[in-house]
Amino acid sequence: MGLRIFFWQVFGSIVLGCLIAVVSCSNNDEPLAPVANPNNPSGSQEYTLAVAYPELSFNRPVDFQHAGDGSGRVFVVEQEGIISVFDDESAVQNKSTFLDISGAVDDRSNEEGLLGLAFDPNYSSNGHFFVNYTISNPARTRISRFTASAANPNQADPDSELIILEFDQPFGNHNGGQLAFGSDGYLYIAVGDGGSGGDPRGHGQNLTTLLGSILRIDVSQSSSQAPYAIPDDNPFVSATSGERPEIYAYGLRNPWRFSFDSETGQLWTGDVGQNAREEVNIIENGGNYGWNITEGNACFEPANNCNTTDIILPVLDYDHLRGDVSITGGGVYRGTQIPDLVGQYIFADFASGRVWAATTDDLSNVTVSELIDSNLAISSFGVNDEKELFLCAFDGRIYQLESVVSPN
Repeated sequence: MGLRIFFWQVFGSIVLGCLIAVVSCSNNDEPLAPVANPNNPSGSQEYTLAVAYPELSFNRPVDFQHAGDGSGRVFVVEQEGIISVFDDESAVQNKSTFLDISGAVDDRSNEEGLLGLAFDPNYSSNGHFFVNYTISNPARTRISRFTASAANPNQADPDSELIILEFDQPFGNHNGGQLAFGSDGYLYIAVGDGGSGGDPRGHGQNLTTLLGSILRIDVSQSSSQAPYAIPDDNPFVSATSGERPEIYAYGLRNPWRFSFDSETGQLWTGDVGQNAREEVNIIENGGNYGWNITEGNACFEPANNCNTTDIILPVLDYDHLRGDVSITGGGVYRGTQIPDLVGQYIFADFASGRVWAATTDDLSNVTVSELIDSNLAISSFGVNDEKELFLCAFDGRIYQLESVVSPN
């Protein structure tokens, strides 16, 4: 997945407890200190991560979703291959196994496993949902559709799998993993560059492979004969030189977590960096996001004077000098419980556990405020029916972002 923690476990060099350094989308490499929340300059607003469901725990939770069916349920994906479902209530006592495909999932490497879940826009009527997971022999990513049981809405039919798409994974890391439907009804899929380090096979800039990209496919009429179709406005739908028509955007290293802003429709993606910088991008149709020519706003190959013509630079990036080394992309907050964060992009770092908010009103001058220094291994973000923000952490808990007003 987008979690490069295995590297730091080997070398033991994570440094925690320091402030993030952030740059805007210019090429200025001088780090900026975090600023106070621009909607609350007095600094009286504080934030906390509250355990959302105290009676429940999970094994390496990597995704949090709701079905969009108004049922008041939420779903948690565990990396080993299990999806749990339960009522979105803090006092909930029990969870049910919605789907268990652990027998098919290969999660032997740190970044492999069941990595993403997306519910069909018409889930209420068709019961379809999609998952992203890795398999072995040979090592591949598989995108599949399953169907919920007609007799029990809290259980999927494990025999209903329809394989939509598979592609090879040359190494055990950088698998991407996120799935989501856009407002256009198409399924978007995050795909890493295939792994190892530095993109040794050049996948990021190679349009003849699906690796290192965001894919966009039409699964509205999926069948075993035609698992998916290509949207007419995909950028390479009419290409004649072997470019894959599924590609929506490319030049990404490991876009572990992305999300759509429910108000603007913008696609925000946290792309995990190599050795120097983490980045956040807004994905556009046909966009090239630079990897492995660039890493964040800096040159990577070559290390200096790289050609950034036609490359879309990130809206923000940050360096590794303070122990922040593995970005977990989040989402633009559109809930109601924390008014001062509405419209800001919330994201975290898996290694340091810090959580930040970035302004989105002027993308040429993004400012970032640190909300929480949690020391949690935050793997993913998600929202419930009310668009409130939840975080998955590798201590086995699901947390909700909340505000705490300090006395003046």
